[in-house]
Amino acid sequence: MQDKNFENYIYGKNAVIETIENQSSRINRIFIANNIGFDNRIKKIIQISKEKSIVVQFTNLNNKNFPKDINHQGVIAYVSPVKYVDFEDFLDRADKKEGYKKLVILENIQDPHNLGAIIRTCACAGFDGVMIANHRACPINMTVEKTSAGAVNHIPIIKVNSISSAIDTLKDKDWWIIATSARCDDNYYDVDYTNMNFAIVMGAEGPGVTKTVMNKADFKVKLPCQFESLNVSTATAVIVYEAIRQISTRQMV
Repeated sequence: MQDKNFENYIYGKNAVIETIENQSSRINRIFIANNIGFDNRIKKIIQISKEKSIVVQFTNLNNKNFPKDINHQGVIAYVSPVKYVDFEDFLDRADKKEGYKKLVILENIQDPHNLGAIIRTCACAGFDGVMIANHRACPINMTVEKTSAGAVNHIPIIKVNSISSAIDTLKDKDWWIIATSARCDDNYYDVDYTNMNFAIVMGAEGPGVTKTVMNKADFKVKLPCQFESLNVSTATAVIVYEAIRQISTRQMV
């Protein structure tokens, strides 16, 4: 596509099938025209998308949100501007890396500006990755890339089908889980971040971290606030740099 606003779309039945079969992790969502006939290729797209846990949405492809004057054949794939890192690949790399590892897990973060800001913070702080969910979460898109100031290209972005299951896997591999909520008793600076692999879980503003994930946490912490609560990207930055402060101080001793 020539229009830079649509450079993250792949269109046409064969092109979309090829992408699903060979680069499925790049796909954020597939859009299918709501008035299209279900030929064999459309059926195949729906089938393999389901197998690979790719969201399929039926919609009007003629509205202003989609490219004009192209032969999309009734199907458009919305892809990430960066390649997601497979969770197993991330774990393999982490196992080979010396020292303790640091990860931020984002649950149900919907706003692309918050997501981009968090990714930028984590990249600047030298964290090992940022994890997002495949569903009910903002994908990596052009807004996220721009807000992150390009940081999406400098830190692994791991996309998983289930945050809860991923946390179980991390715990089995000797990672410690730190979940945040305004309703917790302990403060974020009470945790010793210096002697463990850890993952900080941040939830969406309002709902916060889900009960299922909170129940899996080894540490449950809050950020003391005198007025409501901090924006999630700001809150993440506070905790991330408290961890870095502790780690840097320990290394100087």
